[in-house]
Amino acid sequence: MRHARRRVVRRVTRLAAVGGLLLGGAMVAQAAMASETPPASARTLGSTGSAGSAGDPGAALVARLGAARTAGSWIGADGRPVVAVTDPTAAAEVQRAGAVAKVVDHSMNELKSATATLRSAPRVAGTAWSVDYRTNRVVVLADRTVSADDWSRMTRVAAGIGGFVHMERTQGTFTTRLNGAQPILSTGGRCSAGFNVTDGQRDFILTAGHCGPSGSIWFADNQGNQQLGRTVNSAFPGNDFSLVQYASGKAGEGADVVAIGGGKGVLITGLADPAVGQRVFRSGSTSGLHDGQVTALNATVNYPEGTVTGLIQTDVCAEPGDSGGPLFSEGVALGVTSGGNGDCTTGGTTFFQPVTKALSALNVRLLVAARSAGGAQGASPAPSAPATQGAGASNAVSPGSAAPVTGTTQGQTLLARLTDTRNVGPGLLVVAGSLIALVATRYIRAEQDRRAYQRYYSTTWG
Repeated sequence: MRHARRRVVRRVTRLAAVGGLLLGGAMVAQAAMASETPPASARTLGSTGSAGSAGDPGAALVARLGAARTAGSWIGADGRPVVAVTDPTAAAEVQRAGAVAKVVDHSMNELKSATATLRSAPRVAGTAWSVDYRTNRVVVLADRTVSADDWSRMTRVAAGIGGFVHMERTQGTFTTRLNGAQPILSTGGRCSAGFNVTDGQRDFILTAGHCGPSGSIWFADNQGNQQLGRTVNSAFPGNDFSLVQYASGKAGEGADVVAIGGGKGVLITGLADPAVGQRVFRSGSTSGLHDGQVTALNATVNYPEGTVTGLIQTDVCAEPGDSGGPLFSEGVALGVTSGGNGDCTTGGTTFFQPVTKALSALNVRLLVAARSAGGAQGASPAPSAPATQGAGASNAVSPGSAAPVTGTTQGQTLLARLTDTRNVGPGLLVVAGSLIALVATRYIRAEQDRRAYQRYYSTTWG
């Protein structure tokens, strides 16, 4: 009976070892094929492929009715698009389209004329202005560095334009937020990697223009041992964007992910222009992940270094060290951090360079995650999410699909590499274990046979 049990155990062990050999061989083959064929996890997306006004009913209505009959659009508290109009006929058209109409006194043409007058006045560092669609007025902000004389002079300019220009003092100072989601460092300071982009042949980091001029060398560590690349195109002031070309030419694995802290990331699946009232998220290496709302578009900021126009204005906080960091919502890229005032303890105002404008000017395309039907890798990607997706109920809006942050494997241990399912290591470990099991069972059987032989002949020869 004992010998029968031993035979069963040996047979089961041999079968398990043979199964392990087959499984390990399949794992090695799969890992080898994966290393030869890059995964179809990312694709490129240009600014023309964004979900701009096509996915925003309010912006589409504004474009159709024109700047003389409308004064912007935003997302209402209930998530419905609201369009500011100047006459009852336009209001009726908006309502027939399923949006909410709000009749206002001043058209977009008037509001833009007001901002043009402000721009033509002598420049005052520490000021900013934008069009507040919801209140139908132009809001001029001045930080604590603006003197009483400059404030009085700007107030007189505003009074000459009309009562719809609102003057407001604000705390802190408007500064560029030098230093982000994944930190990049140079001799000039620290900034943030925003989004990965490509021209079809080479990959780049899109970040803020004030981070450094063309020729700046960037590293991934404080010691200057891991060179990331060099700034090859920079625009600041006027705009605030730049391109850092990767030293290797390629962004590598995880190019479609932005870091949000704690080793976690968000998959970027498209790009768009945001809507006023939309809930958005910003990530930075100094202050981490924070959220808020878009409060205005086409904002102008007079930084000490110069004036930047066409910015996205938000109430998301940011701090020095967050420059260039990504602004996004539901996995859709919206902007890169430019500057602002305040901090993440007391709050503040932060401005962002729109991604669509930067990509168009730089003639590059965004690297985004390919979203395929049924999860089939390599299938045709779905269109980008609209800019207003989930902008209603704040609880329903998320940064986007979760993804692990990946990067270089220089810091991995040998064990971590061997057990990484993306490598051939796990398959080789299974094969080795199975071979050891087979050899062990053969040895044990041979040893048992030898001992049985000895016992038999010892009794025979007595």
